[in-house]
Amino acid sequence: MKKFLTSFLTIGVAVSLNAAPSTEAVIDTVSVASPNGWLKFAIDNSDGSPSYAVTYTGIEIMLDSPLGLVADYGDFSKDLKLVAVKRGTIDKKYHLDRIKKSDNRFEANSLECEFVNPEGNRMILEVQVAHCNIAFRYRLPKPDGRGAVRVMDESTGFHLPPYATGFLTPQSDAMVGWKRTKPSYEEEYIIDAPIDTKSKYGHGFTFPAVFRIADKAWTLVSETGVDRNYCGSRLSDPENGVFTLEFPMPEENNGNGTVEPAFSLPGATPWRLITVGHSPRPLAQTTLPWDVVEEKYPASIDYKPGKSTWSWILWQDDAINMEDSKKYIDLASEMGYPYTLIDAGWDKTMGREGIENLVEYGKEKGVAPFLWYSSSGYWNDIEQSPINKMDDPTARKAEMKWMKEAGVKGIKVDFFGGDKQETMRLYEDILSDANDNGLMVIFHGCTLPRGWERMYPNYVGSEAVLASENMIFSQHFCDNEAVNATLHPIIRNAAGAMEYGGTFLNKRLNRGNDGGNRRMTSDAFQLALAVIYQSPVQNFALAPNNLTDADPIALDFMREVPTLWDDVALLEGYPGKFVVISRRSGDKWYIAGINAEKETKELTLNLDSLGEGKAVMISDGKNGKLRKEEITIGKDRKRKVSIPHASGFVIIKDI
Repeated sequence: MKKFLTSFLTIGVAVSLNAAPSTEAVIDTVSVASPNGWLKFAIDNSDGSPSYAVTYTGIEIMLDSPLGLVADYGDFSKDLKLVAVKRGTIDKKYHLDRIKKSDNRFEANSLECEFVNPEGNRMILEVQVAHCNIAFRYRLPKPDGRGAVRVMDESTGFHLPPYATGFLTPQSDAMVGWKRTKPSYEEEYIIDAPIDTKSKYGHGFTFPAVFRIADKAWTLVSETGVDRNYCGSRLSDPENGVFTLEFPMPEENNGNGTVEPAFSLPGATPWRLITVGHSPRPLAQTTLPWDVVEEKYPASIDYKPGKSTWSWILWQDDAINMEDSKKYIDLASEMGYPYTLIDAGWDKTMGREGIENLVEYGKEKGVAPFLWYSSSGYWNDIEQSPINKMDDPTARKAEMKWMKEAGVKGIKVDFFGGDKQETMRLYEDILSDANDNGLMVIFHGCTLPRGWERMYPNYVGSEAVLASENMIFSQHFCDNEAVNATLHPIIRNAAGAMEYGGTFLNKRLNRGNDGGNRRMTSDAFQLALAVIYQSPVQNFALAPNNLTDADPIALDFMREVPTLWDDVALLEGYPGKFVVISRRSGDKWYIAGINAEKETKELTLNLDSLGEGKAVMISDGKNGKLRKEEITIGKDRKRKVSIPHASGFVIIKDI
């Protein structure tokens, strides 16, 4: 194992950020630390193959982990010389109301390391280290006579200590599943698995990934800034504790498109992200995916994300008709929701004229529709319509122009083909054309969002998780709902908006609330999910019958709960066991907790952010009824809570 320089103040040669870099001296080791000095990123190039290590308050998070890439015009993974170092500081603020925290400040120390290979070509490793966060990427300057690059491989790896355990979801086989639509980021997690555990299908694991470093620390690994200039990546199966970055499988997108990304020069790869903490708290609270990216285009209108009803989730395909759609518009109006989602098949059952009539009906109720589309194309066998609209630029622009004129407010685009660069281009093209027409965009059957809330102002959510529809399809997923729900705030939802489609108030998951799979979690658990899951547009799984058969306490809460948040804090939690999270919207805090363990969870919560005074608590009472009570938060700002298995609670307090 390489010996790393642990002090970021002592290096062989340093060049200030504004100075011309020296190409004479050769540097073996260099490091950079966070502004508070706790988190350190150390680079070793003593043998010509660059690698890095990460420590946090002296705890080893990443051991010697490989760096570099192989381009079509040069190898930047071995036989390299580190010839120049630039240092700087970053202090920037931004406002973004579609992520977990609206007002953000990113303070970091930066490091740029310039490497040269034997042919004289150069690569720059750019690193930014904040208090609990690390982002790094590779930049390639423009060599003489060359304007483009194809990246054949990335050497980037993540070497975890042998005593670490992983919380990971496997990459599925390609071109399998429903109508050959996988991979779609909808596989089940392994939880607290030994670090040498191989993936279920032999294709590694998808981002994001969480690792527990024994009882010492936690780390979240992901990526951000992926756009039309690169592919989406994943983690390989581990080899001796090292997970390496993998490009998409050749079989994705029905075998069409290249695996290796290409971009014009000068250019850069996406950011590779590492978030660390002594507990999972910094993972759930991180804003790193948005801190290091920038907006790609301005918003064409003032988008207003919010709550929505969704007929398909319980009433399924037969509900996509005029009569039932009006019932869900009525439900949205009664609940004060601005939107309703009209799912697949509307073009055949209602047609454009029917949608135009439905929009007019909704206007009287203060409710506007989102419309479902297939991503379409040559990469799967989907027959649900509309098809052949979103993948064809001419048809897409015409369709979006019609939606704008009709008064449709957004689209949900489903069933993408993989993570190749050509698919990333399709995501960006859909978003850009939708923005030209004032449409918000939700993706389903899709990849993980990678900083997209900040990059694309009309982006409002992605599924990219084993979401609520699977509870309709199989009792197994109802049985595992509680466990899965405790994972998402710390893993999947930590990395980006998660359009889950949750909060069922039906006890039975069918149209009549009298058959189908049985919900195994309590009503208070379901209310807590409206706070625990974060997405600027939430398509809740409520049904018209809930207006008469659901507890009025639940309906009142679901009328009031917001989908846009100003602050977040993970108060307690362990993925797969339990979680308590607090979110603030304006001058009101919502604290929500759920428990997946078999035994009742007894917790003493620190509620410093709430202040003293009265609050309202909703929990499960007797005989399946909800209990709503006024509580007092005293001077010590503590509150004891008991959460039975598959149950939950919500506390609401004005500041």
